Amino acid sequence: MSLSTDFESMFDLAPVSLWLEDYSGLRQLFDRWRAEGVEDLAAYLKADRQRVGACMAALKVLRVNETTLRVFAAADQDELLANLGRIFRGDMADGVIYELEQLWRGELLVENQTVNYALDGRRLDVQLRVRILPGHEGSWGRVLVSLDDITARVTAERERAQSSQYASGLFDHSPVSLWVEDFSAVKRLLDDIRARGISDFNTFLKVHPEFITRCIQEIRVIDVNRETLRMFAADSRKMLLENISRVFRDEMQDSFSEQLQDLWAGKTQQHREVINYSLNGELINIHMQFSVLEDHLAEWDLVLVSLMDITARKKAEAYLEYLGKHDVLTQLRNRTFYTEELNRLTRKGPWPVSVLSIDLNGLKQINDDAGHAAGDAMLRRVGEVLGKAVEAPAWPARVGGDEFAVLLPATDERGAQVTCERILSMVDLNNQFYAGRSGQPLSLAIGMATCEFGDSLESALLRADKAMYRAKAVHYDAQGVERRR
Repeated sequence: MSLSTDFESMFDLAPVSLWLEDYSGLRQLFDRWRAEGVEDLAAYLKADRQRVGACMAALKVLRVNETTLRVFAAADQDELLANLGRIFRGDMADGVIYELEQLWRGELLVENQTVNYALDGRRLDVQLRVRILPGHEGSWGRVLVSLDDITARVTAERERAQSSQYASGLFDHSPVSLWVEDFSAVKRLLDDIRARGISDFNTFLKVHPEFITRCIQEIRVIDVNRETLRMFAADSRKMLLENISRVFRDEMQDSFSEQLQDLWAGKTQQHREVINYSLNGELINIHMQFSVLEDHLAEWDLVLVSLMDITARKKAEAYLEYLGKHDVLTQLRNRTFYTEELNRLTRKGPWPVSVLSIDLNGLKQINDDAGHAAGDAMLRRVGEVLGKAVEAPAWPARVGGDEFAVLLPATDERGAQVTCERILSMVDLNNQFYAGRSGQPLSLAIGMATCEFGDSLESALLRADKAMYRAKAVHYDAQGVERRR
């Protein structure tokens, strides 16, 4: 077999699409345009796209190999050449201009990624190489064009890009705050102290609180989403990250200490409620979910943190808790709280415990004469007096319609007397303030009792009630009216 025959066999059996072409007509067209004064071929072709068609028409296909027929779904070369308009079409125009411009500049080898179409309609992404063969540099009479079908690779890359764009969109437009962080430096710090023989990490943090601050400083924020900027009142990612110490402060130290202890114990997925602050100073209650991504467990260099703003829920819970233990009208504690506190003091003290039993004098008469709205106003005034006169750890409570009580832990008889005097003094101030606004002055009947350790607190309550009723009887006797229960 001759060398020429070998080359022909190699051409036909090559695993890539090969085209042997004659570009001499294109060379003559270029020469004519140069003579006419054309200097910028790309601009010249873009000004009139029909000129691109003229360039393509000047190319002559001499031969294609078997791979070309298979790639382009052609039965034979005649069918292929008769349908070149179906192969070279659509979105390949800009690529053709680029290739023609390279030839115009004298390049003997032109490479480009472009798009062709098979005769069955399939879109083909191809890697194109145009080589003017040696000995034909002057005429361009023989040019070898190779087309490598890279459709599968380009499709995979496109799908990866679309998937990445989709994931990026989900991240950026998520309705919860998302943070992508690098905890690798934190892991190195934990590994270092473990290597130094530290086993009781909780005690270590108590002795070295600066270690917590150091770990916080070593966290690197890679990215945050839009909801994060909105939640923390930041105009930009740069603004947020430059002020991160204003976001994670105060109570965050304790919660991050707990987070470090979980990480020390190997818990790389965590959730807890924490407190952060927006850049405008507002406290934000947050439910945090922390997860080291599975492929990064060795280094902790990719961590996803989601923060959900639960401030509204916390406020609602606090309000419901408030309602459960407070009297809405007087803003004092209610009977539920009073009963719970009474039970707690009965079990644990601290002793002695003193009790004030208080009753609003004349409420029924006020309700009968001026209406319940006037009676409610008097009850609110009692709430104002007791709320100002009684100091923690004692708590005043409304335990009935016109009945109030004050439990005084760790308070003896003298302390109870001081509290009683303070209440009566506050009643006088209240009456002065409301003088002329209400026809009825505020009047309270107060009974006191003290319970020592080992005595019955229930008995003290009964003594305080009896004392209160005696004070109430004295009030009505002084008023010259019959007491009505």
